[in-house]
Amino acid sequence: MTRIRKAVFPVAGLGTRFLPATKAMPKELLPIIDKPIVQYAVEEAIAAGITDIIFVTGRPKRAIGDHFDANLELEFQLSQKGKHKERDMVRNIIPEGINCIFIRQPEPKGLGDAVLCAAPAVGDAPFAVLLADDLMKGSTLPTAEMVAAYEQNPTNYLCVTEVEDDVVHKYGIVKPGPKGPDGRVTVAGLVEKPKLEDAPSHLASMGRYVFNAEIFDILRKLEPGAGGEIQLADAIDILADQGKVAAMEMSAHRYDCGSKFGYLNAIVDYAIDHEEFRDKFYDLMRERLAERDGAAPASSSSKAGR
Repeated sequence: MTRIRKAVFPVAGLGTRFLPATKAMPKELLPIIDKPIVQYAVEEAIAAGITDIIFVTGRPKRAIGDHFDANLELEFQLSQKGKHKERDMVRNIIPEGINCIFIRQPEPKGLGDAVLCAAPAVGDAPFAVLLADDLMKGSTLPTAEMVAAYEQNPTNYLCVTEVEDDVVHKYGIVKPGPKGPDGRVTVAGLVEKPKLEDAPSHLASMGRYVFNAEIFDILRKLEPGAGGEIQLADAIDILADQGKVAAMEMSAHRYDCGSKFGYLNAIVDYAIDHEEFRDKFYDLMRERLAERDGAAPASSSSKAGR
């Protein structure tokens, strides 16, 4: 049985939607309470049995490597101050036995090109791809589900979920095929960001994938697509046309942390579940809502003065 031990994290994007916060800090390091977005995705991969974490980075993304690397000076200072819990937290971000590999994407040529950059580190092995912008929350997370599915049926997998009419145009939408031998829906094609009337379904591809290494050969031959970039969706569409892609409907809740509102949504939900201050947060939210509901509408002049 072939097990998936490698995962690719494309983290070379510029994060322009979060400027100016991301002018000097990678968007993947934006925190959800006290942990950066990318760390949640890395922990998801490790929990699924991944041992090789491959980051495909851009020039200004050195801070991501710093986050996952050892910081002996910080550990020493925390020890000297008796902050052993904090020291262990910093020391164990990456557990023993996990390898972090960093590969530079020379220029931003699209998600497909970023995945292709990881080919030397992946080799001929099957691998997962995780987009850190898609934060997953739940008792069972997509990467573990897809890795388990691959062990039963070693094909390429898309993580999918049903989306509403008004957001169909924002996603890669699956053209469903017949059910495969394992009872899962196969993918007959993938349409990138279609108009609602042109969408073949409401099944949207989310930021988790499992691929066999054959996708690298397809990516090498691809011509630039939308935006003049090498599109991963185009490579998936070719694999789907060959009957080599299955859909995995996820059970987790997904937050689009690539958007400001999705990021805010994640912060609120994680605060509600936070062991240390969830009760205080509930009280704060009640107070703020009561103030808002009970206050008279502010005039335009008073709003302008805030």
